[in-house]
Amino acid sequence: MERGRSPIRKYWKQYKWSNIRAMMKNNKSDPKICSDDFEDRLVVVTGGTSGIGYYTCRKYASHGARILSINRNKEKSECLCEELRRDFGVEPSYMIADFSSLEDSKRVGEELSKIGDPIDVLIHNAGVFLKQKELTVDGLETTFAVNYLSSFVINYILRDKLKAQEKSRVLLVNSEGHRFAVWGIKTDDLNWQKRHYNGLKAYGSAKTAQLLSMIIFNEYFKGSGVTINAMHPGAVRTGTGKENGAFYKWYKKNFVDRFSRSPEISAESLYYLGVSRDVEGISGRFFNLTTEEIPAPPALDTETAEELWQESLRMGGLNHGDL
Repeated sequence: MERGRSPIRKYWKQYKWSNIRAMMKNNKSDPKICSDDFEDRLVVVTGGTSGIGYYTCRKYASHGARILSINRNKEKSECLCEELRRDFGVEPSYMIADFSSLEDSKRVGEELSKIGDPIDVLIHNAGVFLKQKELTVDGLETTFAVNYLSSFVINYILRDKLKAQEKSRVLLVNSEGHRFAVWGIKTDDLNWQKRHYNGLKAYGSAKTAQLLSMIIFNEYFKGSGVTINAMHPGAVRTGTGKENGAFYKWYKKNFVDRFSRSPEISAESLYYLGVSRDVEGISGRFFNLTTEEIPAPPALDTETAEELWQESLRMGGLNHGDL
C-alpha cells in the first residue's frame, strides 16, 4: 500500500456488486445441518448464558459434548450448567470473566492453556454494540476491546496449545456488520481518539479487525490440523445492544427483533462449522451461517493485517515475538 493513499482509492475497485447480492441472498438462507454426535468432546463458548451462546451450548450438549462456558455472571452460569446437566446428562463447567478487561482475557487464555484435555472447538461469541463511546478499565474503546481484542489475546496465548493438539476448530462469531467499515480500519486510531465515534463504524471496525487477525492466525496454523473460521450468525434476536438507552432498546424490540429469526439457526451453524466433516481442513474463511462468502475488501488487506497484529500485541501487553 502506498503511504498516505486514500482508503477510498485503495478499496473502491475491489468492491463487487456480486458479493453484495450474494450476501443479501444468503441472509435469507437456512443453515446446513450436521447430525453427527460429539460425545465427550470439549467445547469452549464465550458468552454462553444468553442469545447465540446459550443455544450453542445447548446444541453441542445435546450431542454429548462437554461444555465450558465463559461468562460474566456467576448465577446465570450456574443456572446454565444445571440446565445442561438436567436436560442432556452432560457435566458442564464455567469460568467467570469480563472481556472488557485485559486482565480477565489474559487469565482466561492462561487457564485454558493449562487444561490437560484438548479443546476440540473454541467459539468466540461474546460481543457488544454501543451507540456511545465507552472506555474500559484499561482505557480502551469498549467495542474494540470486547469484540476483537479479547478474542485476539485468548487465541494468541492458546496458539501453541492448539497447534500441539494437531486438531481443533476455532470459530469467530463475526458479522456482516464488518461491512460498516467501508474504507477499512485505522490502525493508528483503534481507540477512536482522533475521529468522531460512531457505533456502527466502531462495530464494523472491530469485526473487520477480527477478520484481519484471522489471516495471520490461519497462516500460523497452516498444516497443523487446527482451523480458524469466522461466521455471520444471521439476523437473529439477541441481547446485543442492551447496554444502550431506552429508545434504542424500544426500537430494537419493536422493529429489529420483529423481523429477526431465532438464534437457534446460529447454533445450528456453529455446530455444523465445528463438527461437520464437510468443512474438515477448511480454514481462514468467512461464512454467512454455513454458506461461504467473500468478506469486504478491507477485511482481506494483508498489509493492514500485519500492522494490526503488531498494534494488537502492544495494546494487549503481549510478547512481541513473531508467530
